[in-house]
Amino acid sequence: MGGRDDRRVTDETTPPVAVLAIDGGNSKTDVALVAADGRLLARAVGPGAPAPTVGMDTTIRVLGGLVARAATEAGLAAGSDRPLALHTAAYLAGVDIPAEQAAMDAALRAQRWSLTAGVDNDTFAIFRAGTTKHWGVGIVAGAGINAVGIGPDGRIVRFLAIGEITGDNGGGGDLSRRVMWHAIRDEDGRGEATLLRQAVTKHFGMRSVEDVAIAMHVGEISNHDLYGLTHVLFEVAARADPIAVSLVDGQAREVALLAKSAMHRLGLTEAKPGVVTDVVLGGGVLTSRDPLLLQRIEHWMQKEAPQAAVRINDVPAIAGAALLGFDHLGIGADAEHRLRAALRVG
Repeated sequence: MGGRDDRRVTDETTPPVAVLAIDGGNSKTDVALVAADGRLLARAVGPGAPAPTVGMDTTIRVLGGLVARAATEAGLAAGSDRPLALHTAAYLAGVDIPAEQAAMDAALRAQRWSLTAGVDNDTFAIFRAGTTKHWGVGIVAGAGINAVGIGPDGRIVRFLAIGEITGDNGGGGDLSRRVMWHAIRDEDGRGEATLLRQAVTKHFGMRSVEDVAIAMHVGEISNHDLYGLTHVLFEVAARADPIAVSLVDGQAREVALLAKSAMHRLGLTEAKPGVVTDVVLGGGVLTSRDPLLLQRIEHWMQKEAPQAAVRINDVPAIAGAALLGFDHLGIGADAEHRLRAALRVG
């Protein structure tokens, strides 16, 4: 995945770090320096900076600041003549088409942080974080939603996932906008009554949903702030509000449909009995482990993709980025176990 440079590494030029791992989501960027034995040397977290949204210069500036912070924490010097790492494994939101991948690959190589570099969409990191297999399906629902499938033979299937025009349905941004849609239609009488109305105004500390909408319109409430309505949705759905429950159920069904589509395109829906496809769930919406959402995902998986086994990441996506770096360098299972232990959540 991504571009690669196979220059030989000599003892004199071997950098002090095996993998510079980068997980870049829409709302957060995570950078880690990892040793060849799996030790986590340093980690730095900062704001999201997807290039299609903020521009390549800003993306590289954000990444450069985080790399420098991580290097300082590890007692190393970023930006010296000597590369910091053997390999940069960068998995980023907004790398959705070949042109974006090529542009990001060139921009990262120009920083000379490592001897080789690989770039691809962040969904690959989420998948690798959730399974020790090298094939299956990864689904991410964070600010947006996306999925990738990898076959046992190495074939890859993707979804374009650049918004509503490419069929995207779900993720924190979409769910939050739908919460607002139902809440304000309740308030002005166009829609059904829903507890979402009161929950939205309480969440933002405002008198009306209209006030919330105006605050969004004039920039007083950011998109990042809006995504907090996903948690409001889960809380209201837990109170059996029909509209909130329908939104959660719709998200669950979309997850199952993504899994079904990817598996079908890879021929995995016709797999032999006993062959199970790991479907790894990542991103803030899915790793929230909301009980109703998980129950409905299991329900729809049984209907749409019964050959799948749902896995929820217990390590962050940065672990997957680092592990993909390990795969590139041929680093084995012992290092993987050590890194997973260092980054395991809970």
